[in-house]
Amino acid sequence: MSWEKEVDAIERRRELAKEHGGAEAVAKQHERGRLVVRERIDALADPGSFREHASVAGVGEEDDAGNLKSFGPANVVTGIARLDGRQVVICGDDFTVGGAAYSAVGIRKGGYGDQLAVNRRLPMVRLLEGGGAKISGALGAPGRSGYDLTSVSPSNFLMAEALSSVPVVCAALGPVAGFPAARLVGSHLSIMTRTAQVLIGGPALVERATGETLTKEELGGPEVHLRSGVVDNLAEDEDDVWRQVRRFLGYLPANIWEAAPVVDCDDPRDRREQKLLSIVPRERRRAYRMRRVIEWIFDRDSFFEMSPLYGRSQIIGLARLNGQTVGVFANDPYHLGGSMSADSARKVRRFIEMCDLFNLPIVALVDEPGFLIGSEGERTGTIRYGVETLFAAMQSRVPWASVIVRKSFGVAAGIHLGPGAMTFAWPSAEFGAMPIEGGVALAYGREIAAAPDPEARRRELEDELARAQSVFPRAEEFGVHELIDPRETRPQLGAWLDEVQHVLEINRRDPRPRYTLRP
Repeated sequence: MSWEKEVDAIERRRELAKEHGGAEAVAKQHERGRLVVRERIDALADPGSFREHASVAGVGEEDDAGNLKSFGPANVVTGIARLDGRQVVICGDDFTVGGAAYSAVGIRKGGYGDQLAVNRRLPMVRLLEGGGAKISGALGAPGRSGYDLTSVSPSNFLMAEALSSVPVVCAALGPVAGFPAARLVGSHLSIMTRTAQVLIGGPALVERATGETLTKEELGGPEVHLRSGVVDNLAEDEDDVWRQVRRFLGYLPANIWEAAPVVDCDDPRDRREQKLLSIVPRERRRAYRMRRVIEWIFDRDSFFEMSPLYGRSQIIGLARLNGQTVGVFANDPYHLGGSMSADSARKVRRFIEMCDLFNLPIVALVDEPGFLIGSEGERTGTIRYGVETLFAAMQSRVPWASVIVRKSFGVAAGIHLGPGAMTFAWPSAEFGAMPIEGGVALAYGREIAAAPDPEARRRELEDELARAQSVFPRAEEFGVHELIDPRETRPQLGAWLDEVQHVLEINRRDPRPRYTLRP
């Protein structure tokens, strides 16, 4: 006697699972311009590499003879695939099954994906599109909540474990509300498409609770969350999501115990970019394009920017230097003069912690006028978030190199200097307690006002202070490690990176960061 009947029942369940929520639901998903979950996985992963786990999880119904009458698949698909040859865990919501409102088995499959990533020490990719959990029966039997208030939720615990040990990338590919929104932000990189929304609660719930009448886009569309800091990057479409996921993971190790991949580089180590010599204007009030500085220093076309629309006075992202991954953190003079606001401080803190977790050296390109001042700076708590970020820099363990491009003023300047930072300065560098313009106005306000030509006197005083803040006396007093020709920046940073390899090796022996209480 064989088990052929039962084997046929397994195969039948697998076939029905691949039909997702049925032909009508799949057609509606396609009409919205969106793929179904298995199509998404196939588009993201290396061809034929996805191996699904728990493929028959769901709800089956049999007749009295034990024959399968119907089968409803779980609304989460989980498994292991390869991206550019490297193994990753992929966990995707199936919106065609009940709008991907998580069922009990869906929640367990989502948690299993995190557990799989943690146990196998593999990157985690979550493809999210769904609304919360089923109101009844999601976590327990009818009439019972299923919540155990005496212990941590397994799903929450596993999300935290994944975030602290492996790269986690999440994408919002449609409406993402409630618990799925929490899974989205529990990541090192979050991406949303132009047609996605991220919501704590949907329009109906919001209207009942607050009286506000808003659409999903008004509540949580890209215009909201790319500036709120909830989501890092925008993708033009789902194909762009796959490109960004692959590219981001290509910079990172599979887990905190491994080294980040080093790629072949045909950009010369000793390249001296002539344009760097004139990028900084002699007129202190004139801005310049810091992203061009980044482009000209690091390996060509290697900079991957994160959160460009949030905390815009600071630029963060990953790049390569001689094929090796580094974190890049720079001021943008075109936004708030490059000053450190509350939002930009929070953005930088999170980035420093990510680099520290994955043992990525940090290069800071400094043009820091100080913390944002004025009513907005005070109202948003800039000093608290700024000092919190300062602590993150001070408590990091990865090697730092800081290039003083122009301004380096006030307490905020310390955020650009991790422990033992190698400090380079360009001839355009300026140092002090505060920028010249503010210092002159504060210290010599009466004298300027009483002068026959106040504007001329102000310029005279600023020029005098500028000479006093020249980088040459600082360098002569060993206030920086090396004063360099801007064209030397790439070769100098490459030599520094060679020197700190042993620090990275030591960090991998005990990779989990340790932090004290922060402000």
